[in-house]
Parts: sequence; C-alpha cells; structure tokens
Amino acid sequence: MKRGTLLFVKIGLVLCSLLSGSIVNAEDRALHSVWGALLEVHVKNGVVDYQGFKKDEGVLDGYLDTLNRTDPADLSDDERLAFYINAYNAYTVKLILDNFSDGKPPSSIRKIGGFFTNPWKLKIAGINGEKITLDDIEHGIIRVEFDEPRIHFSVNCASISCPPLLSEPYLGETIDAQLTMATKAFLADREFNYLEGNNLYISSIFKWYGEDFEGGPVPFFLKYTSGDIQQKLESAGDSIRVKYLDYDWSLNNK
Repeated sequence: MKRGTLLFVKIGLVLCSLLSGSIVNAEDRALHSVWGALLEVHVKNGVVDYQGFKKDEGVLDGYLDTLNRTDPADLSDDERLAFYINAYNAYTVKLILDNFSDGKPPSSIRKIGGFFTNPWKLKIAGINGEKITLDDIEHGIIRVEFDEPRIHFSVNCASISCPPLLSEPYLGETIDAQLTMATKAFLADREFNYLEGNNLYISSIFKWYGEDFEGGPVPFFLKYTSGDIQQKLESAGDSIRVKYLDYDWSLNNK
C-alpha cells in the first residue's frame, strides 16, 4: 500500500472509531485524529520522517487550521494541556517543513531564525485566531497554567537530545498516563540519563528548567524510575552527584 493511501486509511479508521466513544471523549479524539494519523505514519520510535511529512504537508496544514479555529477555553483542563502539547509538537514539525532547502530539512532547528531571534521566538503558531510563538506555548501557557514537570518529556524540539516524539497524539482522557509513560521512558533511556557510581548523568533539561522540579532532579528520578537505578539512588542517598550531559541539537530525522 502506498504511503499516501496508508495515511488516509489511518485517518478513516480513526474517525470511524470515534463513533464508539462517549460524545465528550469523541470530540477530544476527533480534534487530534488527523495529527494522530500523521504521527502513526511518519514517526517510528521517536525518529521523524520529515520527508514523509513534507509530502503530507497539506494534511498537516488542515490540522493546524483546526487548532487555529479552536478556542482552548472551551476545553477541560486535561484537554487543554493535551491541546497545547499537540500544538507545540505539530507546529515544530511545520517549522521544519517550512525551512526545507533543496528538498531537505535543516540539519538542526537552531539553523532556523536570524541573528536577533531564534526559532522559538518566531510567530508561527495560530491558536484561536492569534499568532504566537513556540515559547509562548511552552513558557507563557503550559508552564504558567499547569503545574506539571512531566511536560518537559512530552514537548518535542525536533532534536536528538529531546525526549522522543510519540507516535500518537496526547488526549485529555489519557494524558496523565501518557505523561507518565513518556517521563519514565526518557529517564530509563541511557541515551539521555544514566548512573555511574555515585554520579547521576542527566539531560540538560533538568538544568534549564530546574525550578520546575521541586527538590531537584534526584527526587524526581526516585519517583519515576524503578528497578536497579532506583535502588542505587536510594542506597547512595546524599552522596549522589548530579552532572549534566551535553545536548545534541541535530535534527531527529531518519
């Protein structure tokens, strides 16, 4: 089956499945159904096929137009959080697509922008009829309105060291489980965090957003890890030394 045909089959199946849910949940799922179909086709294990997304850019544009026509104030708290996470991730993909050169995506999202700005300060995101930036979504809305440190493992900055983009959309009805799943997966992945002796090597995310992790990164790791690393952290106690890893801003593409 051709990729384009597969995408529209996925969209059709998702829309049909909405009929079996409650009205409230069906509306939430319907809002992000196209984004979910795009993610399922073009994201595998956190690796993004931007070339595939480029071919389906019109479909993505349709989803972004839906977001722009949606008033987040009409949504429940969980649905609003899911809305903004999906919006951040979808507009990040769109930003990459808008900056293709010679048929290829940029080697890094940090290549986008100018001398006096960066990609996160470009007004590219249409929300409820207003143009805002990715920083507005993350720092002006999500981090202000939601006391939720797990979002740092759900918003994706299109880079290798970012927490992987899921192959499914965030939904209000499942967001707590999705946030926990994404957080636990990121903390357990030695590509991003690992313990050697009493040295806990962790993502720079914990340094940049330290104020969001009450008590520091170690209590957060104790809460969202299990098995060997959790036992060693508990045994080491106050002797744990936190060290931050370099961040790889290379594009998270295939």
